[in-house]
Amino acid sequence: MAALISKRLLRCSSGSLPSLGRSYFNSRNAGSSSFYKSRDVFSRLSGERLLSAEYSLVRSMIRQFSTSILTPGPDEGAFPSDLLSKKTLATSERTIGLCQDLLIPVTNFHNEDKGFMVLHGDVFDLPIRKDIIHRVVRWQLAKRQQGTHCTKTISEVSGTGRKPWNQKGTGKARHGTLRGPQFRGGATMHGPKPRSHAFKVNKKVRRLGLKIALSARAAEGKLLIFEDLEVPTHKTKNIVNYYNQMENTKKLLLVDGGPIDEKLKLSTQNLHYVNILPAIGLNVYSILLHDTLVMSRAAVTRIVERMPTPINR
Repeated sequence: MAALISKRLLRCSSGSLPSLGRSYFNSRNAGSSSFYKSRDVFSRLSGERLLSAEYSLVRSMIRQFSTSILTPGPDEGAFPSDLLSKKTLATSERTIGLCQDLLIPVTNFHNEDKGFMVLHGDVFDLPIRKDIIHRVVRWQLAKRQQGTHCTKTISEVSGTGRKPWNQKGTGKARHGTLRGPQFRGGATMHGPKPRSHAFKVNKKVRRLGLKIALSARAAEGKLLIFEDLEVPTHKTKNIVNYYNQMENTKKLLLVDGGPIDEKLKLSTQNLHYVNILPAIGLNVYSILLHDTLVMSRAAVTRIVERMPTPINR
């Protein structure tokens, strides 16, 4: 590259190296008082000193122009391949949480190109808030607890109500029943009773948690959009072959817009790492439990249509 620049500089100059040096000094110092000083210094140089000054001048000019981008001329051909950098350029990452619409490619189980789909930014590009996710997950796990735990109180324990021994004269501690909590097989004091563990979370917060979970999967690149979830047969090997083609995937969640296809249900029921949900059953905990989310066009449409509906219907 340095040789190419020096060749250009020598070709562009009309005269010899002294004329190039004079033109360089004239262009650099024109209109200033230092011009005469440099001219006097240049006139005193002779012989080898003049030649060394000229070459040092060329080297300084090469260093000055070495940072500029040069393109080969029509008679010089292309740049040598060994001088070109093979390192990929770093692209700027997308800023998450700006509520911008996303353009996602659409495919299917056969990896065929089915076009693109625009995802609404107010559903798939929200700021990630861990506190909202935590509240919604706790609400889900608490609400799905059965709450059937039960212990017997002193009135529910089987046994007689007779006083076991006399109040005095036996040397033993005084007791009025053998069904107390201090005896084996007796009651449990302050034990759990059947109850509901659910607590209230506002519908707007629950809806926001679902949006944030979808936005997190879209930001990670773990959200795939399919044209549909139809499979040719009910064989499990179809889903297994597609799963093996995916990288960095441990659990897969398939979400369809309407009722689940029977073939798809049969082909995934023996795979513990692949689960299916309808769009109406999509929830935050299931999204976080699976590292890859596959949704059909119909499922995305159903989710987007459901979000803006009024809370109090």
